[in-house]
Amino acid sequence: MTIFFSLLVLAICIILVHLLIRYRLHFLPESVAVVSLGILMGAVIKIIEFKKLANWKEEEMFRPNMFFLLLLPPIIFESGYSLHKGNFFQNIGSITLFAVFGTAISAFVVGGGIYFLGQADVISKLNMTDSFAFGSLISAVDPVATIAIFNALHVDPVLNMLVFGESILNDAVSIVLTNTAEGLTRKNMSDVSGWQTFLQALGYFLKMFFGSAALGTLTGLISALVLKHIDLRKTPSLEFGMMIIFAYLPYGLAEGISLSGIMAILFSGIVMSHYTHHNLSPVTQILMQQTLRTVAFLCETCVFAFLGLSIFSFPHKFEISFVIWCIVLVLFARAVNIFPLSYLLNFFRDHKITPKMMFIMWFSGLRGAIPYALSLHLDLEPMEKRQLIGTTTIIIVLFTILLLGGSTMPLIRLMDIEDAKARRRNKKDVNLSKTEKMGNTIESEHLSELTEEEYEAHYIRRQDLKGFVWLDAKYLNPFFTRRLTQEDLHHGRIQMKTLTNKWYEEVRQGPSGSEDDEQELL
Repeated sequence: MTIFFSLLVLAICIILVHLLIRYRLHFLPESVAVVSLGILMGAVIKIIEFKKLANWKEEEMFRPNMFFLLLLPPIIFESGYSLHKGNFFQNIGSITLFAVFGTAISAFVVGGGIYFLGQADVISKLNMTDSFAFGSLISAVDPVATIAIFNALHVDPVLNMLVFGESILNDAVSIVLTNTAEGLTRKNMSDVSGWQTFLQALGYFLKMFFGSAALGTLTGLISALVLKHIDLRKTPSLEFGMMIIFAYLPYGLAEGISLSGIMAILFSGIVMSHYTHHNLSPVTQILMQQTLRTVAFLCETCVFAFLGLSIFSFPHKFEISFVIWCIVLVLFARAVNIFPLSYLLNFFRDHKITPKMMFIMWFSGLRGAIPYALSLHLDLEPMEKRQLIGTTTIIIVLFTILLLGGSTMPLIRLMDIEDAKARRRNKKDVNLSKTEKMGNTIESEHLSELTEEEYEAHYIRRQDLKGFVWLDAKYLNPFFTRRLTQEDLHHGRIQMKTLTNKWYEEVRQGPSGSEDDEQELL
């Protein structure tokens, strides 16, 4: 029944998203709509259970293991695979600073604040490791609604990439920090000084972060070399199967050697998109892109629906003072993270981060599925402590998604942070549907097929390349990607044309085919 219930929830959510697109309710982010639907479904199920008509408690419970093994890897891999590499690598220093040091600052501020407030008997007491674990998990940001608004309003692309890039790396960093705190909790630290505990935690974090990133990067580079030298372009099914294997391979390997599978699969996705993807046939490029988007959409939708259901699915422990102080600490920690680091980065950046951009970055620190799943995954004793953290996390997630996410658009309009021409053009047509945009577009950079001469003209002869971008264009890209001949390009076009003609013939010969339909297609 659990599988049936999950599929039923997904089907209802897909119909809801379809209705949002069909009736052009573009002002409502899909994540907000799905969470709201989950809350409604949870209330209905609770009424059914109260009337003793059925008992679905087992089915509506969200299992953290299912999230980390099945739902989270496709979401993380797709976010890395669909990343706009140009803006990402140009801002890699700023993104890394915000994602790594910024997340660590946020975790320490929230965790330290909760610990000292507990010692002062202002809120419920948590020990140091439990406080740090909660501070780490609640520092994972998920600005899905904000990114959709940025795309709709054509805000500064640098601001877009800083928020989006930080959120991608931040998820992995937050998970590693939480695992670090859990590791300290499981060990007997009673005879170890605070300084030794800090050094142990730092060593564990550095090993997990850099070890997992290196493993994911290495796996991605190996996949590029394999598909460069083993030509599977004429058999797309084998090519696609190989890509799926390499997509999940770093996760399984990293978890098997006690590293972070999420960090590994993120870096693998970025590297495979940058190199391996361009060794694929055009058919597999499109198939890979759309398959990943579809699977990631289903996983995200499932998580947001169960987030809404969770309000009614397990016992809560609600403490008003704990919730209020946690919300204050989360907002304060985000400010301590964004503003000082932005001012520091402006000394080294050509494109400055303006005060308006800093404020929007602070405001866009929404919480999403990952804090919720991590809170359920924490193995805390006694059970009341676990329920308190779980309940508080759900309230913070819903507060940021519904209140902050819903007010981002009017705030951006008020602060005049979008492009003026784009603002006039979009006053009547602002589209926040992530699914509709993904379905209507194929990333141009993901379909680029350049011959040796074209690549040299586009990249190597350019004088404005510097740093890693120059190194990549000059040495790495030619080594890991296949430079196509005119014959390869010709074969790829024939392959695409054959598939298109075959589809068109099937449409014409279908039961509803007619000459009018044919003319309409033409």
